[in-house]
Amino acid sequence: MLKALALAALASIVLSGCSATPRRSSEALPAEPRSAVRIFDRQGNPTTWEFMRSEVAGADVIVIGESHGHPLGLEAAACLFDDVLATRPDAALLLEFFERDKQIALDDYLAGVTDEEGFKKASGRTAGNYPPGHRRMLEAAKARGRPVVAANAPMRYVRRTTSDGYADLTSLSPRQQALFVVPDSLVEGKYRADFAHMMSGHGDGAMPPERIEKMYRSQQMWDATMADSIASTLRGGNSPVVLVVGRFHADFEGGTIQLLRRAEPDVRVRTLSMVDRDGDAIDPEDVGRADFVVYVGASPDE
Repeated sequence: MLKALALAALASIVLSGCSATPRRSSEALPAEPRSAVRIFDRQGNPTTWEFMRSEVAGADVIVIGESHGHPLGLEAAACLFDDVLATRPDAALLLEFFERDKQIALDDYLAGVTDEEGFKKASGRTAGNYPPGHRRMLEAAKARGRPVVAANAPMRYVRRTTSDGYADLTSLSPRQQALFVVPDSLVEGKYRADFAHMMSGHGDGAMPPERIEKMYRSQQMWDATMADSIASTLRGGNSPVVLVVGRFHADFEGGTIQLLRRAEPDVRVRTLSMVDRDGDAIDPEDVGRADFVVYVGASPDE
């Protein structure tokens, strides 16, 4: 989805944080989202929901990469989380779109200390950043008594990164530093190249290299924090961990996946990419994007 955004909108998402989920037009959802999507395996072969479900069932970590705010994509993600809970009752839900300083708001709601309106107020949820699919997943976890983890770094800390590094964060207190993780080293290769290409722009709109470097370090701080949230949740005895995240972080073994594997080399990960595209055959550029590529149809706003 990010490739389809104008440069200005893309920069806004990166600078404001992926938790600022763009709003989408409302539309009627299919009665059975599981049969409304088209699914392909890592090699690009068509497959079924049942096969995908059986393949992810044994994973330690299931990463659902979404196209932000896509109604059918989010509903399909919620259906998969329902299926995971049905067979793996010790599952935990992690959400990119909640920053770590909102964990107490989540815990209060899950424990019944606050009602839904109080939870929304405390966590800053609106129609724009709390779409129905996210709500349905959270409510499913709540009904089963499962933890929901605010997986991401608060934006106020992410903004303190610079093109030279993370030195502006080192003077903060241990309590503050517990809310984020910085990577030991940056992810290189395709992930970094794709990010730079998206951000570079063209002609008069070209972004200077130092600006791209700063933004990439911000991106990697999100990746490192989410990878740490996954690893910590696993170590707490919850399995599988289901992370819902913007798909750029996970596609083609993206930054979050690579940093998770650094922390937990033996972890069994299965990735899904909810691609806002139609078709009964996979587009060549989507082959290998994830263990399962799920076509959820074009964005309602397109």
